[in-house]
Amino acid sequence: MGKHLSAWRSVVTRRVVILAFASTISGMTVFAQDELCAGNHFTPEEGAAMLRDNRPVDKKAWESRRQAVIAQIKAGMGLEKLPPKPSSQPIRHSKKTFEGYTVENVAFESLPGIYVTGNLYEPTGRRKGRPAILAPHGHGRNPDGRFMEQTQIRAAMLARAGAVVFTYDMIGHGDSQHSDHKIPKALKLQTINSIRALDFLLAQPGIDLSKVAVTGESGGGTQTFLLAALDDRVKVTAPVVMVSGFFFGGCVCESGMPIHKKGAYQTTNAEIAALTAPRPMLLVSDGKDWTRFTPESEFPYMQHIYQLYGKKEAVGNVHLPEEGHDFGPSKRKALYDFMGKYLGINLAMLKGKDGQVDESRVKVLAENELRVFDDAHPRPANYVSGDVQVNALLDKI
Repeated sequence: MGKHLSAWRSVVTRRVVILAFASTISGMTVFAQDELCAGNHFTPEEGAAMLRDNRPVDKKAWESRRQAVIAQIKAGMGLEKLPPKPSSQPIRHSKKTFEGYTVENVAFESLPGIYVTGNLYEPTGRRKGRPAILAPHGHGRNPDGRFMEQTQIRAAMLARAGAVVFTYDMIGHGDSQHSDHKIPKALKLQTINSIRALDFLLAQPGIDLSKVAVTGESGGGTQTFLLAALDDRVKVTAPVVMVSGFFFGGCVCESGMPIHKKGAYQTTNAEIAALTAPRPMLLVSDGKDWTRFTPESEFPYMQHIYQLYGKKEAVGNVHLPEEGHDFGPSKRKALYDFMGKYLGINLAMLKGKDGQVDESRVKVLAENELRVFDDAHPRPANYVSGDVQVNALLDKI
């Protein structure tokens, strides 16, 4: 991979200003800017050149590179060793039943005093061989996070089709009010939360462990491919409007820790997403954000990686050139078809009499109906609160 590294050095050395270091100010870890790759860290031309010119020559070369990328993700997050899972029981309440599915409000500890909060959607009637889908959300706040219509609809529709789906809050969103969203180690905490969310989801009755998927949009897309890179329990992924060879995520929860760069080492989100291979993956892209070049840049790169395993057909791309940055109806339809193919969900449950997808058959609920913590269900006594307190807890891991 010498050529691979030297080409990246030629770009990134222009951006290095100071030596890499991390310091602590008032209990808050701050990472050196030259180790971080935020937002449009490269130009589209630079990103495309890296992917085009530095493809691994064979499976052996890729497997070596793959292990190096995974190792730096863990080191950059400070997650070489996952902290112990708390033994407390999940909080579950306010289960509601609709046509073909149920919704329940859920919380459980990912770290002592840190609670993952979300909603569990389950199909009615089906108790065995159930696919599982983890559904992180992006940064939208209209309404907040998992309460958004686009999040509720996809979760409910997938549950109607037979999957068990868990939607959960980013930190600082929804019921997850331990700290501000943009604490320095947000990426570390969200990754721990995602792993523990997967633990919870797979512990539900009747889950088929060969049919486990993750799908999210934007920042939720980042969580999708990072979780798949670190956890082989994930069998199918669909990162929506996120995977890019030049854009690294514009929030500290995506690029605020040194997972992309360390000294001469450099990777991109496209290469991290490729770590999913040869497990099935759908890239959903559009014409109005950083995924606008996917058909001619990121997708051919993914196909090359998948072909090293003889699985080129397992990666797909649905590109919507006239659309923008969301998880709208056409993107959801692409997701349903993909999950039907690889998880065996019942697509007939999603269609009306005309044979077309009919999302009016699911109900969008008000925020107060989906919240885990309220006057009747207060936060647990050990609930950790405050940026300094949360960061101090993360510093100990």
